[in-house]
Order: sequence, then C-alpha cells, then structure tokens
Amino acid sequence: MRTLLLALAAVVLAVAPVGAVEKGNPDVKSISAMAFGPNGLLFIGDTASAKVFAIETADTAPGGKGDVMVEKLGDKLGSALGTTGDNITVNDFKVNPASGNIYLGVTRKGTGGGPVVIKLDREGKLSEFALKDVTFSEVSLPAGEGGKGAKVSVTSLAFVNDKVVIAGTSNEEFSSTLWTVAYPFSKAERGTGIKIFHGAHGRLETNAPIQTFTPYKIGASDYIMAAYTCTPLVKIPVTDLKAGTKVNGTTIAELGNMNKPLDMVVYNKGGKDYVLIANTRHGVIKVPADPFDKAEAITARPTTPKAGVGYESITELKGVQQLDKLDAERVVVLIEENKDLTLKSVPLP
Repeated sequence: MRTLLLALAAVVLAVAPVGAVEKGNPDVKSISAMAFGPNGLLFIGDTASAKVFAIETADTAPGGKGDVMVEKLGDKLGSALGTTGDNITVNDFKVNPASGNIYLGVTRKGTGGGPVVIKLDREGKLSEFALKDVTFSEVSLPAGEGGKGAKVSVTSLAFVNDKVVIAGTSNEEFSSTLWTVAYPFSKAERGTGIKIFHGAHGRLETNAPIQTFTPYKIGASDYIMAAYTCTPLVKIPVTDLKAGTKVNGTTIAELGNMNKPLDMVVYNKGGKDYVLIANTRHGVIKVPADPFDKAEAITARPTTPKAGVGYESITELKGVQQLDKLDAERVVVLIEENKDLTLKSVPLP
C-alpha cells in the first residue's frame, strides 16, 4: 500500500503544472521590479529567488481620479510598518491600471524585515497588501548553461501580449538576458542573450544588463525599448526573443555617459508618442518616438557625448527616482530631496 501511495504521489507531482495557480503565501524573498497585467494582476520580479510571481490583487474597482500627493513618504511607510523611515527602501512602484491605486515594493530593514507590498489608495491611505492567503502563481528563471555558481538578476519587467518580458542577467555566454514567459505560467525556457553596441564605450557588449525598458509598438510590430547605463537607448523586436538564442539590439541613441537610467514610460501628447526617462545624471528627459522606426543604428563611437535620436530635458522635474503613468494626462513621480521622499502626480510634459 505504501509503495502504491508513493507511486501515485509521484504521478501527481509529475503532471502538476510548474506555475499552477494556488491560494497561499508566496515566498517572495525580494522585490526587484514590478509590473501590472490585466484585471489587477501584479507581477513581482524576485532576484533573491530568481523567480517571478503573479499575484491576483482583486483590486479592480475604480479608486478615484484625484491627484496623488504624499510627502515624507519614507516616514509614513515606516510608521505603517512599525519602524522608521531610515529602515525603508522603495525598490519600485507601479500604478494599477484597473483601479488607479499605487503599489509600492518596499524593503523593511532590521528585525522582522524583508520585502513588503504597500498599497496607496486614491484617498492617500497607505496599507500593507499582505502576501498571505492570496491567489498566486510563480515561475523560476533558468540561469543558463554557463557553468556552476549561476546567478540570475531581475532589473525590469512588463506584460506584453499575454507574456511577461523580464530583463536581467543570467549565467549564459551573453549574460545580458531577456526572458519571455507566457502567462498563465508553465515553465520558463532559457532566455535570449542580448548584444548591443555601446557608443560611449566604443564597443559591442553582452554583459551590461538592461536597467529599465518599456514595450512600444513600431508600426504593427512590438519592440522592447531598453535603456542601459551610460546611456544607450536600444530597440529589440519582441519576435526575436526566442529561447536560447542571441540577438543584436539596435542602438538608436546615446543619451550621455556617466549616467544611469532609472525608469521609463511611453505616453501620447498632441497626437505624438514620447518616452519619458528618469536618469541619475541627466534628470528626466522626453524622447520623441516618431524617429524610432527609421533611426540609423549607432555602430561607432560618436564624436559627441550624445548622438542619434535627440531628447528634451524636463528641467522642472528634479530628483526623480522612479515614475509610472497614472492616466492619459498625468505621471506619478517618486522624488528624493534632502533625504525625504515625495510621491506625487504631475502633468505629462
């Protein structure tokens, strides 16, 4: 009888889908990046466990249309979590398109610390979205076949046409990697290695990770518009992202070296599309999307610090660490100034 039960258990395990949806407590060890899918579905990239989690928030009722303004955010998050602002790091935040509420991926330091998801409703109330007794699924990201001691990182992710596109690094020959994982999850295949020409460095690179990206449709085709440190802007066709392959991204702009891109969104204003990018050194910039289709590839070191598709600096936005589109007219920005954090909505430039 015991042998029969063990055999039956083995069969059940063999047929159970890897990313099966379940009710319980997802074992999220870190929050590296976040994104929303349809109907309030929250995706969390977890570098510490090399996984992506999909969590049903059930947050689909419209939450209001007012402006967002939370000053001294760090202190308020600390108070909500029983600590101080000095023990709080905001790793990422995203607006839930289904409700307009804002979800923050936070790390709480010290005793009882770890990753926490906080919801900010449109009335300005902060509350923990507990990762307990929720409906979720998860998928592990394969590190690749580059040898022992493989390590996966997750830097950015987005939901594109029923798939989650994940940027990071793996232990492949090309460590810079994009994974595409169909949702509902089953199993993640090997990622796609990405090679780019880095104009400021004057060479081809395969190791520098994508720091942030946004999906964008050029004509009828879906692309990943990816930004790297020092600061190439690269377009990569989504159709090229096949498991275990290597792809050359097309560098269409050099936005200036000694700089790290932090976050980016696409928006439309006056009938034209733009990409808004927050950076460490160059502040917030507005890049027109019209030239993306026919932009000439940068394949040699530029003679000036900036080259390719141009941009406009949004000088009134200073200290922006992260941003996400709130609606067709506004963007939410996380600003750090004098060690204080402010989360607020501002008009799209």
